Amino acid sequence: MATAAPVKDPLLDAALRGLADIALPPPVSMLPQTLGWGVLAGLVLLAILVALWRWYQRWEANRYRREALADLRQIEARLAAPATRGAALTALPVLVKRTALSVWPRETIAGLHGTGWTGFLDAHSGGPVFPIASARFFEEAEYRGTAALDAIPETEARTYVAAARHWIEAHHVRA
Repeated sequence: MATAAPVKDPLLDAALRGLADIALPPPVSMLPQTLGWGVLAGLVLLAILVALWRWYQRWEANRYRREALADLRQIEARLAAPATRGAALTALPVLVKRTALSVWPRETIAGLHGTGWTGFLDAHSGGPVFPIASARFFEEAEYRGTAALDAIPETEARTYVAAARHWIEAHHVRA
């Protein structure tokens, strides 16, 4: 048996044709609607810029440390060969003094030698940095000949380099 097609209701058909899509509201703006949020965003941006500027100033102020540490790595590389050990050990106290001269006035640093020099190094590093043997080396290195410095064993020379590295990294410059 065949099913008959449903009868179309003319009123229903007219009502369906008269329907319209749902009207959506406009999207919400992501911009702040009040002045306070704009001021807060400006202050946060300003704080970030000030922090970046201060970081950059501190980074630039420590350039001498980075350069001294690079020179120290070159000195350390020359310690392994006995032929260059004496020259490397001669350059080590010079590097430490040059590092100190880059931040303290020449009048303060240039005249220091012996125990006065190692006392200055300890005083500006927050405590004794140099073990007694290392302090003695830094006090007397400029008076020793290259032959005497060539005779220093590599392990002992590396302790002098470690003491110099520690001072370069840890010394405090008081404003």
